Amino acid sequence: MKIGAKSPQRFTRYKGRDGSVEEVRAESNRRKQEKMKQGEKGAWVSIGAYLLLSALKLLVGHFAQSKALFADGLNNATDILASVAVLIGLRIARRPADRSHRYGHYRAETIATMIAGCIMVFVGFDVLLDGGRSLFVGERVVPQPISMWTALFSAGVMLLVYRYNFALGRKINSSALKAAAADNKSDALVSIGAFVGIFGAQFGLFWLDPLTAVIVGLLILHTAYEILKEAVHNLIDGYDEKDLQGMEQVVLAVPDVQEIVDLKARLHGNNTYVDVVIGVDPDLTVRESHAITDEIERQLLALEHVEYVHIHVEPASD
Repeated sequence: MKIGAKSPQRFTRYKGRDGSVEEVRAESNRRKQEKMKQGEKGAWVSIGAYLLLSALKLLVGHFAQSKALFADGLNNATDILASVAVLIGLRIARRPADRSHRYGHYRAETIATMIAGCIMVFVGFDVLLDGGRSLFVGERVVPQPISMWTALFSAGVMLLVYRYNFALGRKINSSALKAAAADNKSDALVSIGAFVGIFGAQFGLFWLDPLTAVIVGLLILHTAYEILKEAVHNLIDGYDEKDLQGMEQVVLAVPDVQEIVDLKARLHGNNTYVDVVIGVDPDLTVRESHAITDEIERQLLALEHVEYVHIHVEPASD
């Protein structure tokens, strides 16, 4: 089914530029490798922050008798595993294509994202059940003030980590790093909630601290859901319709492309693979048709997120 067309025009006789497509492919691959290296830096930043904060929160939460802060520290401890999974996924994704993986290993990044999400689900339920049990038992424990200031300090640190990973994830278009940034933001909000709960407990609102632990669990589960939803969407080849429309405009702008018969795209990690079927004048030679596909490939590979392009040529419909 034809999805895009433009008015016929006089043929443009492409002479071609030897090696130009290969050069674009090589540059695209170099750019992707560099971006994945940058993504590893974000994972290491998260790991370092979680190591520091989880140890601090678990220690202070235990001795200061704060359920909310201890739950927050437990969340950060498991976030270390999630960040390590992201790091491993990014490392595997950098491996070149081989006989068994002709499309490369880019989807290892998406799998790492799913592992991180599953870990968060487990922790979310554990924190939710523990906080709920304390809430209904009605423990009358006033956490020591140091736990309150520890929570506030942790929130500030995680907001800084979130801003760094969010900016880097958007820059390199990394789904795994974006998921890590979302987790960072959730952790900052959780720590702010813990601060509020502990602050209220200082004034006799004993139920506020375990209630905050329950809210912590719900926030963790919500973040895990969002991460898993996007990862599953990518694994089943879902793709943003607006991005497809942008690619369609790029293809139709190439001279001698009279219509787009079909255009599909799918994500492999943070890389986009595009399949295009175009309609051209049936009287063009094979050499001329090939020159058109070369130009389309150059234009699409110039897009920052496109890694691979496959083009099929058909005679345009009357």
